[in-house]
Amino acid sequence: MPQAKPAPLRLPLLALVLLAAALWLAGILERADNALGDVTLRWHSTGRAPPDDIVLVAIDQYSLEGLEQLAGPWPWPRSVHGELIEGLARWRPKAVAFDVLFNERDSFQPDNDRVLREIALTQDNLFFPTQRMPDGNPHPMHLLPPSLGAVQVNPASTEPAPVLVLPHVLDERNWQGGLVNFEADPDGLGRHYRLYDETGGWRIPYMGASIARFSGANLPPDQRIRLNWHGQPPRTISYSDLFEDLGAREPKIGPTLTGRIVVIGATATGLNDMRPTPLTAQTEGVLVPTTALANLLAGDWLRDLPSRWPLAGLLALAITLGFRRRLSPLALGLGLGAATLAAMAASYALLGAERYAPVGAALLLAWLAFGMFTLQAQWLERREREATIGIFGRFLDPRVVAGLVETGELARDQKPVAREITILFSDIRGFTTLSETRTPEQVVHLLNRYFSRQVDVIFRHGGTLDKFIGDAVMAFWNAPTDTPGHASRAVAAAIEMTQALDDFKRELAAGGEGLGDFDIGIGLHTGPAVVGFLGSDSRMEYTAIGDTVNLASRIESATKGVARVLVSDATRTGCGGDGQGLKFIHRGQFHVKGREQPVELYEPMQDPTQH
Repeated sequence: MPQAKPAPLRLPLLALVLLAAALWLAGILERADNALGDVTLRWHSTGRAPPDDIVLVAIDQYSLEGLEQLAGPWPWPRSVHGELIEGLARWRPKAVAFDVLFNERDSFQPDNDRVLREIALTQDNLFFPTQRMPDGNPHPMHLLPPSLGAVQVNPASTEPAPVLVLPHVLDERNWQGGLVNFEADPDGLGRHYRLYDETGGWRIPYMGASIARFSGANLPPDQRIRLNWHGQPPRTISYSDLFEDLGAREPKIGPTLTGRIVVIGATATGLNDMRPTPLTAQTEGVLVPTTALANLLAGDWLRDLPSRWPLAGLLALAITLGFRRRLSPLALGLGLGAATLAAMAASYALLGAERYAPVGAALLLAWLAFGMFTLQAQWLERREREATIGIFGRFLDPRVVAGLVETGELARDQKPVAREITILFSDIRGFTTLSETRTPEQVVHLLNRYFSRQVDVIFRHGGTLDKFIGDAVMAFWNAPTDTPGHASRAVAAAIEMTQALDDFKRELAAGGEGLGDFDIGIGLHTGPAVVGFLGSDSRMEYTAIGDTVNLASRIESATKGVARVLVSDATRTGCGGDGQGLKFIHRGQFHVKGREQPVELYEPMQDPTQH
């Protein structure tokens, strides 16, 4: 029996690469990594106990009910918090942090604010929150007190000052603390914690980072860390129990807080401080900074390992080699299943070493590759079986034809899109005279030589050749792919096209072929246009349509007797004005067909001072 030939793998490999790129751009690979990573983190967190040096004082439903007779409904008078701080000071906790905003002064009972303010001034281990808002009145950073902990990192920054919610109830000397904004990933879940936020040239710390630094921890240089969750909250004390204990003759709770970090925050569901995290969709918000603080103190936050693409590449290589050798899809499927379990186990084990290695996306791609190769293997087997009974002249199976059409016409199914482009129109001057003095064959040969030079210039500057319209050329920039500085590149191409024409004329003159008044006019305009495949099923063209195209054509017509190259003000602006090695000479206002308002036109030139 003849040995089976290796299976052709180019098509599924190409399809896999394209599919991986599409899934990556759509964010699906990130979601796959997050989904499996969250499950692994939840499993891992069950075996992690929180440290005993962080204590959570919870403003829970029990406290809201227990203190209602004494303090009234929430929010309580600030004097209650002042008395708590004063009572805690007796037992010398390492730090006391509030995850409660103190930004609005009590205009009805200002004495309550005064009590808190005066008591807070007696302590140096208190931390109060600041919050950044998307809009409102900005706070110039240089006017904020040093106690906030902000550090200027870029004196030359022109970024506007941030909008901050500050603890105005307190004296500025007690503004020590930091930001408490919740940061969510694109899917809405909070997996990271920021150590600082850079804005307006300043670096503002987050609450957890400030407390960790105060406690002697060495912070990483990263702007944020990935949280390594615990399976349960830290030791939790109800606010009302602690409040009553501190006033008792023989307190039992207070002595246990010596040297501890006390974090006071809301856990009652009615206070709406719940956040979605990998643990639950309704995680108490105060657990985010306390978890970050515990991670920073222990140094056990999760370090990201770039495992997605190496693992995906390794699995894809193994699958490719297996199918190339014509191994059974069942055997390969069982092997991939074992590799999946091994990858998940390794990812789980690495969490114990504070390493986060996501495998969800790699496994998704591996199973997609397995599916593609399996389908291809089945198709090849069916094709080979049909080939053995085939005869000369057999018609193609319509289903096979449909499959080829489906895989070969995907790009044409994409809808045209609107985007900003720079259009170039180039037309020949003196073409009629040229045609009258030469045979048609000579004219065509001459035009082909001329167009070859001009197209080379367009391609060299990253342009897309749209079409030839008689003796005219249409090209555009910034489609189908993004082209940074497309206006500048288009203008540079136009200038070089005129130089290429001069070189062409000199070459012909040297060979005894005069061109007379053969010349070109080039018009450019930058603006929105619809770009994509247009046409019928039998004939498709990749082209641009819209008013931008029409105006570029009108500008080209306006070059007669004025300049070889004229550009609109939009194109000049897109080049950055006089810059990028170009300068622009204003050639006045021109009335163009189809527009009531005149158009400002400029002649671009290479700026000799830039060379």
